[in-house]
Amino acid sequence: MNPVLIGFIAIGAFLFLSFLGLPLGFSFALVGFGGMVFLKGLIPALNLLGGNPYAQVSSFVLCSIPLFVLMGQFAFYSGISRNLFDAAYKIMARLPGGLAMATMAACTAFAACTGSSLASAATMGTITFPEMKRYHYSSRLATGTIAAGGTLGILIPPSTIFIILGIITETNIGALFIAGIFPGLLLSGLFILLIFGMCRRNPALGPPGESFPWRERFRSLAGVWGMLGLFVLVIGGLYFGVFSPSEAGCIGAFGAFVLALFKRISFSNFLDALKGSAQITCYMLFILIGASIFNIFLGVAGVPAWVSNWIASLRIPPIGIVICMLLLYIPLGMFLDTLGMILLTVPIFFPVIHQLGFNPIWFGVLICMMTELGMITPPVAINVYIVQGVTKVPMEEIFRGIIPFVLVFLIGIGLIVAFPEISLFLPRTMK
Repeated sequence: MNPVLIGFIAIGAFLFLSFLGLPLGFSFALVGFGGMVFLKGLIPALNLLGGNPYAQVSSFVLCSIPLFVLMGQFAFYSGISRNLFDAAYKIMARLPGGLAMATMAACTAFAACTGSSLASAATMGTITFPEMKRYHYSSRLATGTIAAGGTLGILIPPSTIFIILGIITETNIGALFIAGIFPGLLLSGLFILLIFGMCRRNPALGPPGESFPWRERFRSLAGVWGMLGLFVLVIGGLYFGVFSPSEAGCIGAFGAFVLALFKRISFSNFLDALKGSAQITCYMLFILIGASIFNIFLGVAGVPAWVSNWIASLRIPPIGIVICMLLLYIPLGMFLDTLGMILLTVPIFFPVIHQLGFNPIWFGVLICMMTELGMITPPVAINVYIVQGVTKVPMEEIFRGIIPFVLVFLIGIGLIVAFPEISLFLPRTMK
């Protein structure tokens, strides 16, 4: 049997196992090992299974993953999310849809602390949904705002997904971090404009809240300066070349720990932060190990080279090829989470991107945006399920509320495709 055909059969088998609910790391490793046995025999497959896991997790660059995860956990358990929402609420509450816009602003700021879409959606859903219901906000608008705001979690740095993407593509991780800033702010701005326009047209969706004096608004910022200052320190150090991503992770984790002490984090919450960091890190590394076995098998089968040659033979513009690649992430989002989609597709797509001459950092940002879009795209959307579990709003209501945000999300992706400098301007000026 043709090895390339075996590779595509293996991809189908992996998707089938994922659909059945098997852990992604196990599905990757099982299919990759079985494929290697079929192509090369048992001994080479056992050698791959024995040596590859250590080779993958022994990279020093991976130290930044648990450190940035720990930074986010400290920010979560120290109550910074409540402070961010309170500050945004007092500044924006008097506007039409002000509470929803404050929620989106808080999600944007919290994304700079946690780097997790699911954590952002769950946390903000718990804090902001009761406030919006108290002011008689539409359930569709409220839940749609929370689910969409959560998608900013892995786009605005620090982002563990950018770290994984940089490792598997050998792309500068610091440049990927910096490249995500403007696209993340662009999406956040578009979402806020959407909320304002909807509530200006139909005030019943989001009535204005109470107005606060400017002195109280400025006073509310006292609870967020520490974490925002830490974000500027971490990202600024990466931008100016003062320290590496691993060193940035150390500074971020230690700084978040100090801020948590100032906020008098309880010992039980401190232990929960350590436990959560260990669980998330082990989950990501297990998937990374399984995906590396699977991708080595695909390389032996010749799938990436075959795809590159096939795409090169197509008589369509290169940008059309990129758009086709991006659209593939929408159906993949029905089966896989963000990390699974990236580890499955990037080793196949990136050789094509290099062959077509596109900037890998620009494409990396687009991939992250598309995988995040998959988290709010019906019929299967992880962020929607998280919000439903927190708010208890019927699923069909949340899906109806998320549709306008999906359309605006697509506009944001279109702008990045049409104007790559939105994501590349800052990385080009890095030291």
